[in-house]
Order: sequence, then structure tokens, then C-alpha cells
Amino acid sequence: MRNRKIHRGYKGFLISGILMATAFTLQAQALLTMERALEIAENNSPDMKQTELALVRSQERLNAQRARLKSQFSVTLDPFQYEKTNRFDQQTSEWYLNESASSGGTFSINQRILPTDGQLMLVNRFSYDYSLTESAYAADPLSKTYRNNLYLQFTQPIFTYNRTRMETETLELEYEGSLLRYLIMRLALERNVAQQFYAVYSNQMSLDIAKEELSSNQESYNIIKNKVEGGLLALEELYQAEVNLATSSSGVFNAELTLQNSMDQFKVLVGLPLDSSLMIAAEIMADTVPVNQELAITHALANRMELREREIEIENANFGLIQAKATNEFAGSITASFGVQAYDEAFAQMFNRPTNTPAIGISFDIPIFDWGERKSEIKAAEASLQTSQLQYQVEQTDIEVNIRSVVRSLKNLENQIQIQQKTVENATLAYDINLERYRNGDLTSLDLGIYQNQLSEAKMSLTNAIINYKIELLNLKIQTLYDFEQQLPIIPEELLADENKK
Repeated sequence: MRNRKIHRGYKGFLISGILMATAFTLQAQALLTMERALEIAENNSPDMKQTELALVRSQERLNAQRARLKSQFSVTLDPFQYEKTNRFDQQTSEWYLNESASSGGTFSINQRILPTDGQLMLVNRFSYDYSLTESAYAADPLSKTYRNNLYLQFTQPIFTYNRTRMETETLELEYEGSLLRYLIMRLALERNVAQQFYAVYSNQMSLDIAKEELSSNQESYNIIKNKVEGGLLALEELYQAEVNLATSSSGVFNAELTLQNSMDQFKVLVGLPLDSSLMIAAEIMADTVPVNQELAITHALANRMELREREIEIENANFGLIQAKATNEFAGSITASFGVQAYDEAFAQMFNRPTNTPAIGISFDIPIFDWGERKSEIKAAEASLQTSQLQYQVEQTDIEVNIRSVVRSLKNLENQIQIQQKTVENATLAYDINLERYRNGDLTSLDLGIYQNQLSEAKMSLTNAIINYKIELLNLKIQTLYDFEQQLPIIPEELLADENKK
């Protein structure tokens, strides 16, 4: 009687465990591929959004600079000015009342010259001036004059560096650096998504294997139960079968919980709501690809975006050195202009007697003593340049070391896959043989459970070995920007578009 109560207790525990383990899978689940997961992550990642905004800012600053290099048209209007004041004439010692009014406007075209850092201006100033003087000594108390001044002026700095070109190139490098940081972050996000994606897939496989083990133990339990009821086996065998079945049921439940926890982490990374239901859709094949280490290193050193970032830092450091050398520098400028000036009391006769107004000038800025400021600025800039050059060399070495390590890891994982495939084959054969022995009564359920565990562990080890190989192959692709599966270089479209603009 007591044995039946124990049996019913085990049976109730098993049924409740199976129901709890399968409760999650009863919900409708959406299939999510790696490509779709990466797309969602790019759209929802806060880091990606911040980096993208920084890229937009750099792009717009560069666009503004390029717009400034084009001809700038402007109009300045002075519609009306009026003034009435008392003035003192020192020659006649007389106070007199003066009333004046004016109206005018200036139209100008300003063009910066990028190759020379010069500036070309075309200016036209038109005005009307009115003046009434209540002085007894004034030859003409009332004056009305129309004026027009048109001139072309060119200003050229000398003995100094081209500030316009440097400013433009600095903004171009800033934009390229922002683009590289965006692409590097996207590659890093791809790696993180892949790791979490395959982690969920591995847990799904673990759950499937646990369910297979539960099914096998359920079948074993039914066989033992029939034999015990027929008096062919001792009751202890039924107890052991119940323990095995309970353990398998618990394993299914634990695998389901582990899967749900990993899904939550994956949803947080991708940016999906935690209450969304999904299932990973992936095809994990044990295919390996040949990897040429020399090609991997050569392609990485030629295309890695981190190296280009270091090169940009070196170029900016060179700009800093040029600016440091310009501290308290000897410099100058040349200004030349040619214009036509016309004026008359009558508007119709204003251009009857135009006057040419040529002008030329040169100026120098000569520093005398700066207490060592320029020398210190140059030394600081040289130190920054050397630091950037050292960082570039260190980056090159790190890239080569990492790629060599990844290539070795891939070879090791290839061997592990082959070993685990053979292990699964042997474990499957061993389990099938011992299952038949168990059915014939030549093996206990405890011993069969050992072979079942070996088979489950072998399947899981093979799955993890394949996943580790896929992740490492993706890591090599990211580090070299070369797809060894397709035997094609990987150049981001944004980088190609930027190169085409240049």
C-alpha cells in the first residue's frame, strides 16, 4: 500500500513538472533570424543612436564649411538715418545748427580662395546724403549728393599657413573619424548580437536535448513499469526509473528557465520588449572554411578602420604642430583693390564723371620676444605627434597578434568539432546498444541513465563547438574585414560612399 502511495507521489510530481516545463512553449512565438536581430539592435541601441548623431553633427559641420567656401552674397541696407545737432566751428568761433539725413545700401560678393587662403570681394555701395547747414560762412548751406562706389578687392596672407585649407581638412577628418567610430560600433554590436543570439540558440538546443532525454526516460519508465507489474523485475527498478524520469523532468524545467533568462538578456541587448515572445531561427552547420593567415593579416592591416583612426590622429597632430609653429609668427598680408567712384547732385548725371580708385597695401606682423611661448608650444605638439605615431604602431601589433590568435583558435575549434562529431556517433551507438540490452533485461535503468547522459552531453558539446566556431569565424571577419566563407573583402557601404565623395 505504501509503495502505491510513493508511486502516485512520483507520478504526480512528474506530471506537474512536465506541465511546468512546457508551459512557456504553449505561447505563440515569432521566429527571429540573425539579420533581423541585428537590424532591430541597430535601430534601438542607445549607443548606436548617439554615435549616429555624432556622425550627423560632423557631416553637417563639414557641409557648412563647404558652403562657406562658395561665393557669399549679402546686402546691407541703411534705409534712413537722420541727425540734427549744434556744432562749433573753431575757425570762425561760431555755433551753428546742422541737419543731415542719409539712405543707402551695400551689395557684396565674398569668395574665399582655398588654394591660397586669399579672399576676393566685389563691393558696391550706393547712398544718398542730405545736409543743411545754418552757418553764415557756409558756401553751400544745402547739399544733396548721390554716391556710388564699386570696387574689387583681393587680400592675400603671406608667410603663414593656409588656415582655410587646414580648417576644411580638419572637418573632413572629423567626419571620417565619426564615420569610422559608427562603423566600428556597428561591428561590435554585430559581435555582441551574434554571441547572445547563439547563446539563446544553444539554450534552445539544450532544451530540445533535455526533452529527448525526458522522452527516452519516459519510454524506459513504461517498459520497467510493465515488467514490474508482470513480475519480471524487482520494484527497486521502478523506483530508480521514477527517479530518472523526475530528474529528466527537472532538467527540462531548468533548461526552459535558462532559455527564458537568456532570451531576456537578448531582448535587452536588441531592444525588444521583455514581454515579447520569440524563437531563434538559425541553421547551425558544422562546415569549416580554409583560412589563410597571411591574407588575413595583410587585409586587416590595409583595411582596419582602427588603423585609419590612428592615421587621422597623426594627421590632426601634424595640424597641431603647424599651428604651434605659427604661434607669434612673422606674418603679413597684401591687399589690392581697384574701383570706380561716382557722385553728383543729380542721379541721372552721377556716372558722367567716374573716378578710378586703385589701392594697394602691405602689412607685417613682427614678433619681438614671447618669453619662450612658441618654443614650448612646438615641443608640446611634437610630443603629441610622437604619441599618435606610437599608438599607431601598437595598434598594428595588436591587430596582428589578435588575428594570429583567432586563426589558431579556429584550427583548434575545427579539431574540436571533428572530435565531438565522432563522440556523438559513438555515444549514439552505445546508447542504442545498451537500450536494447535494457529492454532485454540485461542492464539496469541506472546504467542506462549513464549512457543517456553521455549522449546528451555529447550532443550539447557538439552544438557548442559549432557555435564557438561560428562566433570565432565572425570575429575573424570583423577583425580582417574579409569574409573567408565567400572569399570576398567586406567594405562597409558608408565607407565606399565617403571615398566616392572624395
